[in-house]
Amino acid sequence: FFFKEEPHIFVNEGSLTSTLRTLLFFTALMITLPVGLYFSSKAYVFEGSLGMSDRDSYFYAAIVAVVTVHVVLALFVYVAWTEGSRQWREGKQD
Repeated sequence: FFFKEEPHIFVNEGSLTSTLRTLLFFTALMITLPVGLYFSSKAYVFEGSLGMSDRDSYFYAAIVAVVTVHVVLALFVYVAWTEGSRQWREGKQD
């Protein structure tokens, strides 16, 4: 009798799970993709294929990693924006 369930307080379980999956997916991308591309582009592209010095390859591999971070962030913002507007539209129709 102390706790009265109010439906507008609780979040839909499906949307919460979907949001958590999206967040975990982009968190994993943010950790693995820039680091992986940094080391692979340094070793295989800049030093291996292009024959750059060790110092130059560090610089260009860092640029690749920073661009990758920005691309992942932009994709996350796009997915979050479209998912949020979709949930808003679905809630508006109810």
